[in-house]
This record gives sequence, C-alpha cells and structure tokens, in this order.
Amino acid sequence: MKAVFDGRQWKHDPQNFMANGKTLPNPEQPARIKILQDGAMEAGCTFLEPEDHGIGPIAAVHSPQYLTFLKNIHARWKRIDGASDEVIPNIHPNHRHTNYPSSAVGQAGFHQADTACPIAEGTWEAAYWSAQSAVSGADIVLDGEKSAYALCRPPGHHAFADLAGGFCFLNNSAIAAEYFRSKGLRPAILDVDVHHGNGTQGIFYDRNNVLTVSLHADPDRFYPFFWGGAQERGEGIGEGYNLNLPLPRGTGDDDYLVTLQSALDRIRSFGADVVVIALGLDSHENDPLQGLSITTPGFARLGAAIAALDVPMLLVQEGGYLSEDLGHNIKNFLTGFENK
Repeated sequence: MKAVFDGRQWKHDPQNFMANGKTLPNPEQPARIKILQDGAMEAGCTFLEPEDHGIGPIAAVHSPQYLTFLKNIHARWKRIDGASDEVIPNIHPNHRHTNYPSSAVGQAGFHQADTACPIAEGTWEAAYWSAQSAVSGADIVLDGEKSAYALCRPPGHHAFADLAGGFCFLNNSAIAAEYFRSKGLRPAILDVDVHHGNGTQGIFYDRNNVLTVSLHADPDRFYPFFWGGAQERGEGIGEGYNLNLPLPRGTGDDDYLVTLQSALDRIRSFGADVVVIALGLDSHENDPLQGLSITTPGFARLGAAIAALDVPMLLVQEGGYLSEDLGHNIKNFLTGFENK
C-alpha cells in the first residue's frame, strides 16, 4: 500500500492540555509519528511525500475566517504581555451567533472549542501538511490504487468548519471526502476512532452528498460529551445521512465487530464508490484514554471487515496515543486490511 507523510508534520509539538481542571502533558506527541510510520512500513507500506495542492481543498471545508485565525493567532498571541507559549483559550461564548471579537483572546475562545487544542509556533504548518497528506492520499486512490494510507498528524476529526478541538485543527478526513466529491465520486466517511467524530458530523450534517458514520464510546460520560448520540441523524436534506453507533465503555472485539456490520450495511445502502476511513487506534484496550477494549489481534479483524466492502478506500490517521502497542496496532490493522 502507498502511504503519505510530510516531515513538516513534526513541527506541531504541544506541551499541555487541560483535563478535569488540571494542566497535564499533552498525549498527542510527535513521537506518535515514528511509531505509526514504523508499524505501517512493517505492514508493507511505502511512504511518499505529499504534493502541495494549495489552500483550495482545505478552504472547501473550512471558513476563510477560521483559516486566517489559524495562520496568525500564535504570532498575535505572543504579542500579549505575559502570554503563555501556547494559545489556550480562557473564555468561550455561550453561543456563536454573536460578536466576533478583534482581540486574540476573544478569537481563541471563538475558534477553539476546548482546552485540548493548544496552538504553538509550528501548529499551522504541521496541520497544513497533515491536510495535504490526506489530499495526496486521495490522489493515489483517484489514480487507480485500491487503497492508500495518509499518516495525518495532527489528527482532524474533532475540527468543525471554523472550530478546533480535541487535538484537531483541520479536518483531514472531511477535506479528503470533499476532494473526492469534487472529482465526481460519492464518498462515505467511516470513523472508527474511540471518540465521536463531532467535527466531521458538523461539517456534513445538513448535506446528503457525503454519508458520515461513527462508531465510538458512548459520549454520555466520554469526550466529546455533547455530540455522538444515536438520535443525531442529520438535518434538512441531510436527515438520514448521519449514523452514530455509540458503544458502552469497555466494548471488546466481538461486540464491536457486530456493530461494525451495521455501519458497513449503511455505507452499502448509500452506494458509496469511495470510503474515507477515519482510522483511530485509540479504541485499543491499553490506550491511555481508555474508552473501548479492542485487542491488538482485534485490529486485524477490524481491518479485514472494513476491506470486505470492496470499494476504493483512503485510510486517514486519527487518534491512537503513546503506548507499547501502538505500532503493533497499526501494523495489524493494515495487515488485516490487505489480507482480507
């Protein structure tokens, strides 16, 4: 399988995030890159550098106001006397149909959904090339390959059209799906990250030309909390084009695979001719965020089940945090996928 990654993605090096009122070391570390890349190469992937498709495919999903914010906010933030090294908001609007402030602090609150998406000096460049990796992966599929893997880091599925959150800034999976659509294809997004892909859902929620499906730990007591319920089916012409399959905490291989078949059946019913897999590996039993309990051998079964859809697919890396098993998990998924 051909894979895509750009070295500038190392430049995002977040130090902190807040959880349960505490400032903690950020688990979305650059070290994930080497582990994921090594595991993918062990599974037979050959890595290529992405082409620069410019801002167009990104701006097809994200607002120009938001992109201007991402590009400039760190430099503006550092001009504040006594500001922290990373942009972390301390205020949020109670709704977003309100004044758009001029201040860096106010705009950070407007465009950052939570305190788990710190923006540092290298964040924009890394996020830009993460998105370009996804678009170049889509090109590989468009050129006739059955599948491709985009090692996207930072990840993307919590990013809305104008809102960062949960370690995510640009929604790589959504950008790739919209790129496929612009080329005349009918894409579906299947999100298997442990967390609900709330940004992806938000981007396509009122549309009927991209199907969004997410399997995730039940958000009633798990991030992102406010999105991901089974009752969220889309709105307007998009009603019925969003499927959420929340799972009890600790769900293991067998029960997960049963639920996955419901997701795959919905994709077949949609008639997708290409599928973007938002590939989170944080559903593993030893992942530090502890939501589900997929085993390392279970990832091979998961990969094989998804590949059985037998349509072209782009695998876009989402979560999966530092643990001894991370490299084995990506290797097993890709091996199972290729050897279905």
